[in-house]
Amino acid sequence: VDPARDTFGAMTGLYGAIQPADSVSLSTRTHGAVFNLEYSPDGSVLTVACEQTEVLLFDPISSKHIKTLSEAHEDCVNNIRFLDNRLFATCSDDTTIALWDLRKLNTKVCTLHGHTSWVKNIEYDTNTRLLVTSGFDGNVIIWDTNRCTEDGCPHKKFFHTRFLMRMRLTPDCSKMLISTSSGYLLILHDLDLNKSLEVGSYPILRARRTTSSSDITSSGSSGPRAVASPCHQNNSGPLSEKTLSRPSQREGGSPRNSLEVLTPEVPGERDRGNCITSLQLHPKGWATLLRCSSNTDDQEWTCVYEFQEGAPVRPVSPRCSLRLTHCIEEANVGRGYIKELCFSPDGRMISSPHGFGIRLLGFDARCSELVDCLPREASPLREIRSLYSHSDVVLTTKFSPTHCQIASGCLSGRVSLYQPKF
Repeated sequence: VDPARDTFGAMTGLYGAIQPADSVSLSTRTHGAVFNLEYSPDGSVLTVACEQTEVLLFDPISSKHIKTLSEAHEDCVNNIRFLDNRLFATCSDDTTIALWDLRKLNTKVCTLHGHTSWVKNIEYDTNTRLLVTSGFDGNVIIWDTNRCTEDGCPHKKFFHTRFLMRMRLTPDCSKMLISTSSGYLLILHDLDLNKSLEVGSYPILRARRTTSSSDITSSGSSGPRAVASPCHQNNSGPLSEKTLSRPSQREGGSPRNSLEVLTPEVPGERDRGNCITSLQLHPKGWATLLRCSSNTDDQEWTCVYEFQEGAPVRPVSPRCSLRLTHCIEEANVGRGYIKELCFSPDGRMISSPHGFGIRLLGFDARCSELVDCLPREASPLREIRSLYSHSDVVLTTKFSPTHCQIASGCLSGRVSLYQPKF
């Protein structure tokens, strides 16, 4: 018997037993909507990114308020990322990133300037100690925290694309995923953050829609169909068939920083287009989790896509690294606001904002590992439990990395904690 699997079974059993009455409301003065929640790696601190320039810090175990960074930024705080148990970074619509130390919260460690529009996402490569940020200016910027001073960190623009929404690194930092408001998903394979990507300097893997194997077979010998890429190529414009078809795969794998452009299949959106608003990755790097909304903003879906490694099955078939395995339709409330969802630490469950609450979703009724219940065709996610304790639309949710606890934050600024009662 695998002891780790026993532990996962116990944890998912506890999550399944959580009741809405077990929530604890955390609130201070008016700080606007809660846009993001982040636990420290050791689970001792819960940070809250707020609409009105504030960052709140709580002790999630005692539910006590620790500190309010009342002027953390000059505009909305969008995302928080811990570099270790004491250092964390925040980003804002004021176009800056700030570094903070939990041991000295009265002042910032430094402020990073480099973006020209709202900064929406922060990632961190623990191997190279490089901070990676993305914003609505379309830029992905690399910051060298090894050489950080009070004046900032050396930085360089790594990548640029139009309509950028979210950017994530896989847990092993071997891939970068970028979602766009135009429905594209970009994957940089065999990632090398030390090599800045200028226009035309990255190999293009074949781009296609993530569809069923029958669709791939039906493409026959016609090769990949060209799609309008969000990536800038010679003053933008669609990628040509010639560009897409040039050889780009080396023997046994892809070249460094090779780009794949996908339009993920979303149920019910085949002819209407969609916007990928939220992007998360499975903690073991097995899959990606997307929240998609239709272009008319009247339908939302949560979708899970399995990573498929290796070269195409047939040389004439376009490469397609993702396969839709599970999906579920979401409540169509809070139009215009992005809802951030997440995986549990063991990857067996998903917490998804759903109206005025959250839903805990599993790949099957037993909360099995994804690899143990992969369907032949896309299957519905199973609802394990629904938790409702807010009086407004929930925008973000997060699992604690160390305790059986879930946090959620809503449009009116309330944060709720859910945990089993013993």
